[in-house]
Amino acid sequence: MDAAFTPNARLTSPPLGLYRFASSSGLLLAALALWLLATLGLRPLLLPDEGRYASVALEMLHGDGWLPTLNGLPFFHKPPLFYWLDMAAMHLFGVGPFSARVGSMLGGWLMGASMYLALRRWHGPRLALLALVVLATSPFFFVASQYANHDMLVAGLISAAIMALLRAVENPPTVDLRWLAVGAAACALATLAKGLIGFVLPAMVLGPWLLAQGRWRQVVGLLHPLGWLVFLLIAAPWFVAIQLRYPGFFDYFVVEQHFRRFAQSSFNNVQPLWFFLPVIPALMLPWAGWIPVAAVRAWRERTPMVDLYAWWIVAIVGFFSLPSSKLVGYVLPALVPVSIFIAMALELAPRRRIKAVAALSTVVCLAIVGAIAWQAPKSNRGAALALAQAMAPGDTVVMVDDYLYDLPFYARLRKPVVFASDWANPQLASQDNWRNELIDAARFAPERGDAVLRPMAQLDRMACDGHTVWFAVASAKAPTVAALTGVTRMYQDAKSELWRAGARSCS
Repeated sequence: MDAAFTPNARLTSPPLGLYRFASSSGLLLAALALWLLATLGLRPLLLPDEGRYASVALEMLHGDGWLPTLNGLPFFHKPPLFYWLDMAAMHLFGVGPFSARVGSMLGGWLMGASMYLALRRWHGPRLALLALVVLATSPFFFVASQYANHDMLVAGLISAAIMALLRAVENPPTVDLRWLAVGAAACALATLAKGLIGFVLPAMVLGPWLLAQGRWRQVVGLLHPLGWLVFLLIAAPWFVAIQLRYPGFFDYFVVEQHFRRFAQSSFNNVQPLWFFLPVIPALMLPWAGWIPVAAVRAWRERTPMVDLYAWWIVAIVGFFSLPSSKLVGYVLPALVPVSIFIAMALELAPRRRIKAVAALSTVVCLAIVGAIAWQAPKSNRGAALALAQAMAPGDTVVMVDDYLYDLPFYARLRKPVVFASDWANPQLASQDNWRNELIDAARFAPERGDAVLRPMAQLDRMACDGHTVWFAVASAKAPTVAALTGVTRMYQDAKSELWRAGARSCS
């Protein structure tokens, strides 16, 4: 094994007390899974992300399982891996928030497991356990592992890919082709989870680090045909099949959703260049108190591996700081090296203090999930359950000038919803919202788009199309529906309302 990976003798000393638990990797990783699973289904879906992605997975479960659809329209914002995992969970465990978050939970578990096993090999069980405790009880990690979107899944796969490829280059100048294949498979799955960053980010982390050490032969070795073969066998079939079926897919997914989104400033969540610098410490509290100590120690005790962990943070945070649109979940792949540095600082801390902070972090994680479950912000679950009980199979659901993302999921709708809005507004093209999502999707199925995207001027006519119509509307938009002829309010809460128009024909 290369000296860069040789464990420090002090770090691999026999574990004492609590650290004996780390002697059984299987038990420890099972405990991590239980920790992430325990509250997975406790709270309602948050909007818009969780409602949107859970509904896409449910539609795929009812559809062909291959094409992601949003309200029956091809939805190519993200590749399918997250939806496939959630589809499998819904098939096994039933449809609900628990199943909708399984993809994220698996990503979090994979991040923790790959980090722990790699650190145990390179630095010994004590540091590996400390890093895992820091990671698992950090609010950023815990909540992201229970949030139904693509960020934690791709972050876990990117972390696993980096660790596997590091195993491949342990013994320079050779490259272990077995671990190269594992790393390539992880990159392929990461690409199926969220696109090009699945292989770009591992390359950005490992390539410059290897070149800085003069290990260019291993950089070339990582490009071995076996790696490309494994990558293409896993990642290519879905992309090729979708491109053949929808010729505009490549331009939309690669050019627009990657390069234009990265370069332009017309998307939501515009933040300053330095946005992530305070975000990561804030979301790592209370462990973040050791970050200054970790930084000083890393600078004083520089080794190739310390340099790698530092560069890992710089590469991830720097990459996602460049575009103007920023979301906190983008930098989840940086949690692994941040947790490692904090664990290194904790080696100098009293054990009693470590246990106290771990207990506090655990309470904070559970309190956050509990608070969200108690408040149930923006949830339309009540209206959805009322709709599911009252509607008949042939009824139509209309949403008025808003997208209640979670309602189709909770109501288990199998028929697309009709949306009434101002679709002819020329400003929609420059906006980044639910209308733009549906307009983009309708580009790939124009006839279906015309059927479900209807102008507000037709709203009154929708209420008399000869069959029962249900208007699902945010409470603020309810007066628009109340003014229609022949409608009756059937459900109301603080967030949403249901109005029913009985089967009648327009005169």
